[in-house]
Amino acid sequence: MNDGGRPLDGCGVAVAGGSRGIGRAVVELLCALGAGVIVNGRDADPVEETVAAVTASGGCASAVVGPADDERVAGLLVDDCVRRYGRLDALINCAGIAEPPGSSILNISPGDFDRLISAHLGTVFHTCRAGARVMAAQGHGAIVNTSSVAFLGDYGGTGYPAGKGAVNALTLAIAAELKVHGVRANVVCPGARTRLSTGAEYEKHIEDLHRRGLLDEMTMQASLDSAPAAFVAPLYAYLVSDLARAVTGQIFVAAGGFVGSFDRPTPRVLGYRDHHDAQPWSIDELHTMIGAAQAAH
Repeated sequence: MNDGGRPLDGCGVAVAGGSRGIGRAVVELLCALGAGVIVNGRDADPVEETVAAVTASGGCASAVVGPADDERVAGLLVDDCVRRYGRLDALINCAGIAEPPGSSILNISPGDFDRLISAHLGTVFHTCRAGARVMAAQGHGAIVNTSSVAFLGDYGGTGYPAGKGAVNALTLAIAAELKVHGVRANVVCPGARTRLSTGAEYEKHIEDLHRRGLLDEMTMQASLDSAPAAFVAPLYAYLVSDLARAVTGQIFVAAGGFVGSFDRPTPRVLGYRDHHDAQPWSIDELHTMIGAAQAAH
């Protein structure tokens, strides 16, 4: 990499879910910054169209079609990057599917839940498993996985927030394990206007969450007026660049002109007694202690 106008010159990057929405915006920016990109998506037409558009603009890209939560497809994505560009400098996961309309723990089917978990957590697992081995052997590499603020539960659903929360945890574990090998791993929780966040069904869902008290007025309005995906893409490009060589194990948020990060969760002490010379807490003591903590916050 270099620090000029094309800081990703010579880099090989694999992007799962790179044919639409945020993934496509990321692919376009990476190519503009000099990277060679392998574009992956479930459906052939949008993948080929993205590759053709990027190539016509002077970028370097090729396609791997298929669901990246399939071990074989994930392996092809990584192998093709190494074969075509001689290296795997970065792996970016943008693949995902929406929660079914009206889905909740009260009505979701096991099959729908499993598909959501596979599309989000399964994709990250299979691509990172294949990519991490290459990066560790190289002694360098950057992984950027896509999550969502939905992991907090405020947007309802089941498999979507569960999958995104699991992506966060897996990425932090990967970052800790691979740091010794010179490999970084971070998460982006993006907010952008895509096919998954537009349309009457989406608007109805957001307004219903507001009505139920899950989203405040500001969050509802922001969700209904998201910026284009091009506003999110730079954070992905930064995180795979050498400028972010010291950044790993972080969960970021990007939406329009807003960029933020989540603090690492740490326990807040509610009470303590030494188990060597005290009895277990009684439920009444726990009620008093936890009730006081809730009242204070």
